[in-house]
Amino acid sequence: MLQSLRIRNLALLEEVSLDFAAGFTAVTGETGAGKSILLGALSLLAGERAEKTIIRQGASACEVEAALFFANPRRINAVLAELELPACEEGVLILKRSLARDKAPKITVNGSLATLAALQRLGEHWIDFHGPSEPRRLLKESCQLELLDLFGRSGPALAQYRERYETWRGLLAERERLAHETRLSPDQLAFVQSQLAKLETLELTDEAIETLERDGQRLGRAQELIELAAALEGGLTGEDGATARIAVLVREARQLENLDPASKALADRLASVSVELTDLGAEFGALVGEYQFDPEQAQQLQAKLDAWLEAKRRHGGDLAAVQQAREEMRRKLAVQGDLDGLLARLEKQIADAERAARKEAQSLRAGREKAARELAKVAAKSIAQLGFKKAEFQIKLSTLPALGPVGDCACEFLFSPNVGEAPLPLSRIASSGELARVMLALKTVLADLDDVPVLVFDEVDANVGGEIGRVVGEKMAAIGRGHQVICVTHLPQVAAQGDGHLVVEKDQSKDRAVVSIAPIHGQRKSRIGELARMLGDRTAKSALAHAEELLGK
Repeated sequence: MLQSLRIRNLALLEEVSLDFAAGFTAVTGETGAGKSILLGALSLLAGERAEKTIIRQGASACEVEAALFFANPRRINAVLAELELPACEEGVLILKRSLARDKAPKITVNGSLATLAALQRLGEHWIDFHGPSEPRRLLKESCQLELLDLFGRSGPALAQYRERYETWRGLLAERERLAHETRLSPDQLAFVQSQLAKLETLELTDEAIETLERDGQRLGRAQELIELAAALEGGLTGEDGATARIAVLVREARQLENLDPASKALADRLASVSVELTDLGAEFGALVGEYQFDPEQAQQLQAKLDAWLEAKRRHGGDLAAVQQAREEMRRKLAVQGDLDGLLARLEKQIADAERAARKEAQSLRAGREKAARELAKVAAKSIAQLGFKKAEFQIKLSTLPALGPVGDCACEFLFSPNVGEAPLPLSRIASSGELARVMLALKTVLADLDDVPVLVFDEVDANVGGEIGRVVGEKMAAIGRGHQVICVTHLPQVAAQGDGHLVVEKDQSKDRAVVSIAPIHGQRKSRIGELARMLGDRTAKSALAHAEELLGK
């Protein structure tokens, strides 16, 4: 439930703080007074995109903030957890959104920064808007089917059907891909085989590629490497090398040891150095052999190196990309070898998946047929209360030529406003006023099934009046017993039945227009005056008397 709302520098409104109660709150005011500012503030908090032109002239930023209370916050807290936002404290959700002229917009949820997408996701769970254009949506069969499914609680059955349907469609797409994209022409087949053959000559492992690249570098500078390794070998183990000179020193160290046994450890260390230098010389000599590639070995190494460099250039810059390309080629060739068999197996899977989808579609349709009969009955009763005493309302299900995302049937609402006339589709029979009343009747019937706590109605009473206006007000009040309802209305019969009443006024007496929003539900005299204005003249005795009568005790 919306507890409080603060608006600052939005359009013509400077600042206002409003408290809201449960039930039905009417919002009234002269045409053009700025009632849309209140709805605009709520839509901003629901995540609607906005231009900076909504910022009040002369102000650097506009800001909207609301506190919402959830008696059972489990569901909204689950959404907040998914969005990685703080949970509600004591069931209270705090939303704040600001839009600055020269700064980035800012959104916070329970004190933490949030994205517009997060605000939109939360908006789906706390507010639902029903505007003047909504009755026109009723002309769309997709909207009619949505309303029927809502009434019949067909959500789980529809979700189960869609899972089977998507599986079937996915298999059909795979068959299409295999039949047309995967089948290779002889030239394509030969090309893939040749590319794979080149890759198969390579050992595509980290160790093997590291060795190949090392040997490639050695091959390119073989003569220089041989000369350096040979010079090191000679410097260590040649006739005048380090080991020969160290040998002389070792002999002298042993003589010292004979004279002074305490120097034995030093003589041993020097002997170890001699052995180590001899080993190093041998290893440098071995490197000379490694650097000497015979022509055939060099040719094979260069061929592998060229193949590796080409593979990197063609398939990607690293080993992982080349490995992936090789596996894809192997897969393509494997598919070619058993493409017909694979397609045959896929056909069986498709047939099984289609049967499963059709079975779910039949179950879904059976539920819709039952719901259609029940909804037609209760909707007709509600429509009759809105002035169509002899009207007829039917819901017709028709078979689709093929399975679709919503099942195997379409839905169409049929309506006859006058006795003796055959029901026809709404698009062919209903005027704008009739559409509005049919939609209102359906909304009344479906309101109890809508678990969104805040419902906003913007001029749903357009094109109706008189006695029907009173019924519209009764229906708003009825919906308000299970939801918090905020309704912008021009009918005093509707406004009089609100538990709360907000008046929007525009003051143009000074050099700048200013909009104000004020609660008057606790001020009987002010409320009677506003109802009298809506009746035609706030000073006329007859209007004031009528307003008094509408408001009752």
